[in-house]
Amino acid sequence: MGRTGANSGRSAAPAATGRRAAWPVTAYAAAAVAFAYALVSLYWAVGGHRLISTVGGYAEQVARQGGAVPVLVALAAAAAKVTGGLLALALVRPWGRVIPRRWLLAGATAASVLLVGYGCLNVLVGALVLSGVIHPSGSVNRTALRWHVGVWDLWFLVWGILLALATAGYWRHPVTVRNDPRPPAGK
Repeated sequence: MGRTGANSGRSAAPAATGRRAAWPVTAYAAAAVAFAYALVSLYWAVGGHRLISTVGGYAEQVARQGGAVPVLVALAAAAAKVTGGLLALALVRPWGRVIPRRWLLAGATAASVLLVGYGCLNVLVGALVLSGVIHPSGSVNRTALRWHVGVWDLWFLVWGILLALATAGYWRHPVTVRNDPRPPAGK
């Protein structure tokens, strides 16, 4: 016996749904990475000093001195990271629809490029310094540099890659929320 239309429809639907359902995971992952990074900045803003030595340089010195400036800088960093997390969520949550699609794509693309570029450049240069390929003229806090290559700047890179994947998925799939009554573009 041959296949019925219903059977062939059932076999094709899961594959299409599976592909469609896979990309929002990257948006949620990008948001989780952003919010986790914001928590670190918030911890430092409220006076926490654990792991501040892993940041090194001027930022570590200013944070150890205390005062309003490091608190404001850490709060601004936390706010920027929360904004980045909300941007990722806007790609997949119904409330993200209030933002014009073109603006959301432009903002998410720009944020992805900045995060990937910043993270990649810092990880690459840091790794080259640590491996001895590049010899800076001044002193290098190798412990802080290891943390930047392996954690802090790598965190930006991973976040940027996840946001880029989420942005590409949003671009390919205009209907991003289940049970949305609007049909996909072009149908």
